[in-house]
Amino acid sequence: MSAPSFSLVGLGPIINRWKYFVAGAVALAALVSIVVALLLPNFYRSTAIFIPTNPQTADPDRLLEDNVEVRSKLELGGRAEDLDRAITIGESQPVAEQIIRKFDLYKHYKAGTPGDDASDNYVLSEFNSNLSIVHNERDAIELAFMDKDKNLAAAVANAMVHVIDSVNQQLTLENRRTVLDLYRQRYEYLSTSFERSRRELVGARRRYGIYGLEMQGRYLAKQLVETEAALRKAEASGGDVAGLKRVLRGLTRADGGNLLNLENYVQGTDSVTMFTTRVTDLQTRLIAARSAYETAELSIKGRISSVYLVQKAYPATKKAKPVRSLIVLGSVLLTFVLSVVFIALLELYRYNRPRVAQLA
Repeated sequence: MSAPSFSLVGLGPIINRWKYFVAGAVALAALVSIVVALLLPNFYRSTAIFIPTNPQTADPDRLLEDNVEVRSKLELGGRAEDLDRAITIGESQPVAEQIIRKFDLYKHYKAGTPGDDASDNYVLSEFNSNLSIVHNERDAIELAFMDKDKNLAAAVANAMVHVIDSVNQQLTLENRRTVLDLYRQRYEYLSTSFERSRRELVGARRRYGIYGLEMQGRYLAKQLVETEAALRKAEASGGDVAGLKRVLRGLTRADGGNLLNLENYVQGTDSVTMFTTRVTDLQTRLIAARSAYETAELSIKGRISSVYLVQKAYPATKKAKPVRSLIVLGSVLLTFVLSVVFIALLELYRYNRPRVAQLA
């Protein structure tokens, strides 16, 4: 004889015969699940949303453009590497341990004393299970923390954003200090060079008696022309030729007694022009270097934030879990299915037992 085929239609009569058992099991499951759901504590979720910036745009070595204009703008590009870096920092163990110590979560989670491996592992596991850091579809980061205390959940989420910002800044802080030292050395070098060149210019002016190239050149040329003309007239008319020759010698020779003379003027023009150009160039570069150094120093001392906070975490107004109705409904359905499977297997066993005995 062939074995009877199994059909779901045949479950109806079976369930009807065992209806009191199934109903009792379902009712008991509903009662137990209701009690358990009511005893479960409420958990609240607080979420902070922020956009990480590119920390390189706040570095002193990126603040200069063409060595003239100083800028310090932050880019909110939401680059993939910036998002990944912020998420990696937030999920790192040092950050978790810092938050755990700050809020004394050993006591809050009733995990025992710090330093014990079991306690440490339990607190870290509990903390990580309640923490969520995700990159949303709008290229921002949503940092959520869940806890039975809604105020603590909001405080932890906000503290996590602050720690991520602080660690993100530390990644470039050493490089920024090195660049700042280079700016300081550059400024000091230009300051020394400017002062040395300025003294050389003053010395050249004193040596050659040149203080205004254009005006003194005009004056010297005018005096030479007038003296030479007077000398020619004196030679023709028998005037004071010797006196005019002394005057002309003083205007043309360095040993003639005049501070301003043609010989010194010609010799000193190139030197004074060179030193003047050098001092002007150094002055321009010195002003730019001083501005760059002051801006870089302000950038480091100011500790520009590396994240743009879109939404601060606030205490939740409604619980995130548990969903008590879902717990009760799931328990009832699971109990009903298991009850049906149990009575079906039991009926099948009862049906097959006589047949096995007859075959034996």
